[in-house]
This record gives sequence, C-alpha cells and structure tokens, in this order.
Amino acid sequence: MEKDNLILTLTLDFAVAVIGYTEELEGKRKFVIANQLLKSGTSIGANVREAQNAESKADFIHKFKIAAKEIEETDYWLLLCQRASSYPDPTHLQEKLKSIKRIISKIIISSKSIK
Repeated sequence: MEKDNLILTLTLDFAVAVIGYTEELEGKRKFVIANQLLKSGTSIGANVREAQNAESKADFIHKFKIAAKEIEETDYWLLLCQRASSYPDPTHLQEKLKSIKRIISKIIISSKSIK
C-alpha cells in the first residue's frame, strides 16, 4: 500500500477501529449488529483498495460507488448503536466515517468529470 494514499490509509484505519468496536459489542452479546457492522465497515476499505487496480475509469468509479453504499449502511448501523441505550458510544466511528464519506464523494465527482 502506498504511504501517500490518504483514502487507503483512512479506510484501513477505520476498518481496524470497526473491528475493535465490534469486539466490544460481542463482549456485550450484541452479535447481530456487530456482524452487520463488521461486514459493512470493513467492506469500505476493501472496495477502495480494489479500485486501485480497476480495469477502467468506469470500473474505478463503480468500486468507489460500492464503497459509498457501504458507508451508508455502516452509518445506519452506527446510528442504531448510538440510539440504543445499551450499546457503547460509536461517536468516534461516526466522525471518522464522515471524513471518509466526504473524500469518497469528492473522488467520485472528480473522476466523473475527468475526460
């Protein structure tokens, strides 16, 4: 992985943080939400990484759009955790996710505008 690729670094760090949070959820026996969040939260970075070897500009954009969908799903699970009083506070993950969402949106928009 390239050191200077910000989105790769941010999404990998986010995935690691999601793993930690879902382990905390599992410790509280919140297995279903933990599993859903683990899948969507780690998928963001996997799709961004896959986009690095895209076969075309369209494929690159498509992989980032999948990452954007996974962001929305992850945001939903984190919102559920935030609203459920028996769940640990996910605010730190929500803040990281907002930054990732902004960057991925900009990547999609700028990639579409490049001829």
